[in-house]
Amino acid sequence: MVFSSLPFIYIFMPIFFGIYYAVPPKGRNIILLLGSLCFYAIGTLTTPVHFLIFVLSMVIDYTGGMLIERFPQHRKWFLWSVIAFHMVCLGFFKYFKFVSTEVLSLLPGVQIHLNLKIILPIGISFYTFQGISYIVDVYRGTVKPEKSLLRFCVYLSMFEQLIAGPIVTYSQIQNELPDRKITKKMVFEGFGCFVFGMGLKVLLANPIGKLWMDVNTIGFESISTPLAWMGILAYSFQIYFDFFGYSLMAIGLGEMLGFHLPTNFDFPYLSRSMTEFWRRWHITLGNWFREYVYIPLGGNRSGTARTVFNLLAVWLLTGIWHGAGYSFLLWGLILFLVVVLEKYVYGKFLNRFPILGHTYMILLIPLTWAIFAIDQVGQLGVFYTRLFPFFGQGPWSVFRYDYLKYLNLYYPFFIAGILFSTRLPYRLLQRIHSKTLLWMIRIVILASCTYCMYRGLNDPFLYFRF
Repeated sequence: MVFSSLPFIYIFMPIFFGIYYAVPPKGRNIILLLGSLCFYAIGTLTTPVHFLIFVLSMVIDYTGGMLIERFPQHRKWFLWSVIAFHMVCLGFFKYFKFVSTEVLSLLPGVQIHLNLKIILPIGISFYTFQGISYIVDVYRGTVKPEKSLLRFCVYLSMFEQLIAGPIVTYSQIQNELPDRKITKKMVFEGFGCFVFGMGLKVLLANPIGKLWMDVNTIGFESISTPLAWMGILAYSFQIYFDFFGYSLMAIGLGEMLGFHLPTNFDFPYLSRSMTEFWRRWHITLGNWFREYVYIPLGGNRSGTARTVFNLLAVWLLTGIWHGAGYSFLLWGLILFLVVVLEKYVYGKFLNRFPILGHTYMILLIPLTWAIFAIDQVGQLGVFYTRLFPFFGQGPWSVFRYDYLKYLNLYYPFFIAGILFSTRLPYRLLQRIHSKTLLWMIRIVILASCTYCMYRGLNDPFLYFRF
């Protein structure tokens, strides 16, 4: 069950929030935990072991925190035991098939074909990082271990951020777990944020993403250079509005529940450098790697060589976190190289000349997303020869004007993508003081999304597979 689905909006939300608001404040954590477990259980009906692993993760994280406080002389052992549990689970489900297949392919004379069907548990990449952040913070003494098993399970299982973030650390919401006030303003604004995020996902990300699907269906060898650029620009808008829309929906639901979840995007496509871009894109993931990988490794405190090594570790882990495959490793490595060059070579120059910086990023963003989107390195090479035709057969395909057909179909979504990548529409919304007009906008968006979902014009969130 995903947020942009009719069962969630018209069955789960009315039932859950109806009960949640009806019970006394002291009983809301119980309702939230039960609702979140039901939400996750629905998504794991065909793989019940995934639900058991999730519950076991909560119990192990809670127990680990309590043991660190009670037996401080063994706290390092408890810390690494909990981290090892998470890494084994994540490593098995996400990387075992890829690694084992590659290792077997390197053995001379061995012809073994693994027929493993390992399904990635939904949300494991996110709740794993939340569990690790909690146990590390308890070990550092940054937070006290949560004594209430109920409140701790609520922290890890809250359905609004369970399966695709934002990644929330315990310290960010610990004061809201025992008791929280929920006002009508919070509910209405939260619902408005949810609807607007759904609009970005269903009405913009999904339709423009169809162009990238069309390009893949045609085949990279058979498209013209203009269509290749249109395709990867479409994917760039799709992945942004898909994930940004989801994050807004999660933040809106959190507001309706009485929680203030952290911002996950800050108009990243307005960046002037890749370094700035990754401060604005998936902010909670970047913060996690900085706090729990980069700084513990030494950050930038031990000289240039060590700083470069620490950046390499962070970006390779960022690539690996997103998926198992050479394309993700390559993607992480390319981002590392770009960030290092910006840091030590031309970053200050880009910041000094904003127009040049924006132009640089307009080209670089889709080029790096291409590495992310195409999982076969060979096909990636073919696609780049279409983006840069002087390396291949020239700019035109068999159908010289193939791009005109798709431009006529998709140009309204490109215009909307450019517009909603800026602050302008959001500032205009903030200037609307008429509650009636705001509700009319929300109703129109909700009705349009409902129609699209009813017609089956909806896709799962892209980041669910990461």
